[in-house]
Amino acid sequence: MAFDGIMTGAVVSELDKVLKDGHISRIAEPFKDELLITVKLNGSGVTRLLISVTASLPFVYLTDENLPSPAVAPAFTMLLRKHLQGGRIISVTQPSLERIININIEHRDELGDLKTKTLIIELMGKYSNIIFTDGENGIIDSIKRVPSSMSSVREVLPGRTYFIPETTGKLNPLSGISREDFINTVFSKSGSMIKALYGTYTGFSPQFASELSYRAGIDGDMSASSVGVEQRFKLYEEFIGAVDKIKNREFCPCIITKNGEPVDFTAYEPEQYSDLEVRKKESVSEVICEYYRKKDEYTKARARSADLRRIVSNAVERTAKKLDIQKKQLESTDKMDKYRLYGELINTYGYSVKDGSDSFEAEDFYTGRTVKVPLDKELTVHENANKYFERYTKLKRTKEAAAAQLEVSRMELIHLESVQVALDMAADERDLKQISEELFKTGYIKKHSQDKKSREKSEPLHFVSTDGFDIYVGKNNIQNDELTFKTGSGSDWWFHAKKFPGSHVLLKVNGLSQDEIPDRAFNEAGALAAYYSAAKDQEKVEIDYLMRKNVKKPAGAAPGYVVYYTNYSMAVKPDIRGLSPSPYKDRAHP
Repeated sequence: MAFDGIMTGAVVSELDKVLKDGHISRIAEPFKDELLITVKLNGSGVTRLLISVTASLPFVYLTDENLPSPAVAPAFTMLLRKHLQGGRIISVTQPSLERIININIEHRDELGDLKTKTLIIELMGKYSNIIFTDGENGIIDSIKRVPSSMSSVREVLPGRTYFIPETTGKLNPLSGISREDFINTVFSKSGSMIKALYGTYTGFSPQFASELSYRAGIDGDMSASSVGVEQRFKLYEEFIGAVDKIKNREFCPCIITKNGEPVDFTAYEPEQYSDLEVRKKESVSEVICEYYRKKDEYTKARARSADLRRIVSNAVERTAKKLDIQKKQLESTDKMDKYRLYGELINTYGYSVKDGSDSFEAEDFYTGRTVKVPLDKELTVHENANKYFERYTKLKRTKEAAAAQLEVSRMELIHLESVQVALDMAADERDLKQISEELFKTGYIKKHSQDKKSREKSEPLHFVSTDGFDIYVGKNNIQNDELTFKTGSGSDWWFHAKKFPGSHVLLKVNGLSQDEIPDRAFNEAGALAAYYSAAKDQEKVEIDYLMRKNVKKPAGAAPGYVVYYTNYSMAVKPDIRGLSPSPYKDRAHP
């Protein structure tokens, strides 16, 4: 999600609280279009403000992490050091509900006179910028200079006057909006309810407009003009409630994830994401940092796994085609028993058939029905019988070979689909290395790079159930085998999605009998097996579960492949909200 005015307001509230009266001790530009400002806080301690105005990823947050600086500082950084280093931050503000942060800094100039300067951060997508101004809105410089050739709306150059470009037709939601004005303005708009809201008020994003509509019980995609009177009143109440919280700086930073991947973040607790996991945080900086860090990890993991995905996807497609051909070959052997019957009938009743006949009828001694047996007139009756028996023998051999090949291809496809699930779960380089190792061992890739220097090993996910039981989830087939046959003891319980590739899930019970384990622990382990499978998007998933001692691995089977013959079953929702991974325990004492 891009920064909207509400998220910017939450950041401003936090920065003003933390940085006010702090002194700037260091300014660096670790990467292009980024600033890292180190601030000595009033009282004690140090924090850092990381600002990025890159076109694709603008953000602002507080961090404890230090970043390396280039050997030669850029000109804009040198200018800020000259004017602001040692300066005191007197306030952090936000004009209206714009996506703009003003950091007001007091410092002494060369003559020792006290001056106030403002560092303006504009978080506006590709138009994001950091602009340094004097106390009278005169632009001293900016990290991105914008001449008239780039923008006809506003030049951002030294010596120009700074101003905020007007947002055409938008109103300040914090200015005090009466119900009558709200209804007359919003519901006169054309288009959807969501568009009417964010198109009317400054700082509202489509996500926030959707949230307000959802809370008011309105379909955000419906036409604004078609909303009923009662729903209009309800929407105004939600609007006023949200505005009051913004004015009072009552923010609730949240990060929203799906399948472990961050998909959004908000400055309020959303109600519209019933199918996603919403986690509240104490700090808005923590939310932004985690979101972008995890997003970056997932993006890099997906990029690094692209070659493996292509290899596996091609292998899946190739194996599926081979499986279809083998199924057709197997279907073609259906006439096998008919040819055998023809041969037997000829041998039994052929003595009464004259050579040169094209057919004869006889009673099927298996069913009692009359069967017409075709004959080749060019062959003798005995030769016709031999021809049918030869066809039968050939098709029998074909059926046996096709059935064996079909089973091999079926097992290969199951294995490859399980690798695809593992690639979806891979979160870092360690996970990808294990998958690469598996593909190398099974012959799908020719080379597997072994990093001898790195001793870090990818481990299964570890959860703790509501009742305190350890639950482990394999992230790939190598982990699945190790988890099932090394980590698990015979009395532990094993879970897997029925007829779907997915993770092996192990519920550690420390020798307790089935009656001593609460049903909730079984349900939570089953939900994890459903969630970490190819069926995770289904409403309900059938899960097989049994004691680990009854799970067997056939000799020579592919990694992750097991068999079992007696099991229990349950249908669960793939919903693991309330369960979150914890650090994997020492495997010697799981």
